[in-house]
Amino acid sequence: MKKDTSISKNMVSLNITIKQGKNRSKKTVEFDAGKFERLAAVLGMFNPDFLKSVARAEKDYKAGRVIKFKSLKDLRK
Repeated sequence: MKKDTSISKNMVSLNITIKQGKNRSKKTVEFDAGKFERLAAVLGMFNPDFLKSVARAEKDYKAGRVIKFKSLKDLRK
């Protein structure tokens, strides 16, 4: 019987280090940029539609059309 390895061929391991900052609410996240790019490619983050949505989000942010919230429950209000 042939083993299906199509999913495992696309799997990317990304080791992430999270360090506590001086301020309790701040964290520092570290990861390998090359592995992150491979993961992003597997997840479709270089897809033209995704890149357009990021550009739209950046325009909205610069125009002040953002909502700050601490919980998804805040969006129900």
